[in-house]
Amino acid sequence: MPAGTLLLSTLLAYLIGSIPAGILVCKPLGKDPRRVGSGRTGGTNVYRTAGAAAGLLTVLGDVLKGSASVWLARALVPAVGDAQGLAVALAALAAILGHNHSIYIGFRGGAGSTPNIGALLVVFPLAFLPAALLAGGVWKRVRIASVASLTLSMTILLAMLWRVWSGDGSPWLLLYGLGQLALVAWALRPNIARLLAGNEIRVDPSGDANADDEATAAAVSNDEA
Repeated sequence: MPAGTLLLSTLLAYLIGSIPAGILVCKPLGKDPRRVGSGRTGGTNVYRTAGAAAGLLTVLGDVLKGSASVWLARALVPAVGDAQGLAVALAALAAILGHNHSIYIGFRGGAGSTPNIGALLVVFPLAFLPAALLAGGVWKRVRIASVASLTLSMTILLAMLWRVWSGDGSPWLLLYGLGQLALVAWALRPNIARLLAGNEIRVDPSGDANADDEATAAAVSNDEA
């Protein structure tokens, strides 16, 4: 196994994942998501900070980080034995870790769902649509981003289990499936606590950032995207 190349692809994935798309989107607008709401840099808090267009651009940027990280791992690590499968799994997890704990902004960030989507698009494209539809349906019904994020992560885990069980993918996909759920759940542990207490925050569908900020501050929220 090419250990040096494997390490390089994982490190590059972390650095790519660390790019704070939300801050880059908000900076020309004179806003900083770290000073609004939960202080996170993902799409949900950027939506609170600067509106729907900025939130959407952030989501697209964060998705691209996940896809680029996995694609780069495939390009760098040759398909010898199962080295590429391990490289892909580690790159996907490193991109999520970088998004959640960015080296560029004091190891702050989001909660990993959007780069996770980007990684899935490259790792198992056929699973993207059902995972997105399920998570999107949950989001539309409950307007709680943490619930949608956890739904997405659990769906990805099931997709990886199915792919490995069917013999269509590397066993290392289980590492990705379990690892991504662990990283997202760890980032969302305050949200999970509020869900269990029955007082998790719903995102205001009207786009009223002030309403969201008041609710977020009251609950000391950690954002979901």
